Amino acid sequence: MPGFLYYLLVSKGKNRYLNLPVYGPKTVLKTTHKVGHNDVPDTLYHTLPDFKLTDQDGNTVTPKTFSKKIFIANFFYTHCKGLCDQMNTSINQLATGYAVSKMVYFVSISVDPQRDSVKALKNYANIIKPPSARWLFLTGDTASIYSLAHNGFLVNALQAGKDNFIYSDKLMLIDEDMRIRGYYSGASTSDMIKLGDEIKVLIKEEVLKNDTPMY
Repeated sequence: MPGFLYYLLVSKGKNRYLNLPVYGPKTVLKTTHKVGHNDVPDTLYHTLPDFKLTDQDGNTVTPKTFSKKIFIANFFYTHCKGLCDQMNTSINQLATGYAVSKMVYFVSISVDPQRDSVKALKNYANIIKPPSARWLFLTGDTASIYSLAHNGFLVNALQAGKDNFIYSDKLMLIDEDMRIRGYYSGASTSDMIKLGDEIKVLIKEEVLKNDTPMY
């Protein structure tokens, strides 16, 4: 970790930043854990459900792919213009900044899997030219993808008509426990600056928790 960044995030062994919030429904359990001298109730947070998708190279992608990793996810489709181009530009800038990091992945999931085959995604990736192999373009079956969007990422994804797809413009920051730690508009410059900052905060959180190398 660069020295100045480390100083910003950790000073004299103490966390100088609050951890990021966890989004989605949660259940407060009857069990507790100690924080200092206080008993704090344990909380069961919303997590992404199990999934099995395929990337642009034909590799199977599951939650295990992101073991000890964090990732930023979004929904798109290859025939989309406008919004998808904006999101691609935003993701490309972020992915370039983390191109050498083994801890950060970027995941773009197609809402049009009937047309977005592995071959179509590969061709799309060749046009986008991702700055690292850790930007994955994913496809699968429609039911699984839409269910993952609605029940996992808690965002909209559906086909409203031919060549008409409704999907969120959000990028979602996911921690190594498959919990949602932030939502950011891919079309908003201020949101992308915030996401860039909060990726660092989440890296810090995971590194301190697991002593995981950043690079």
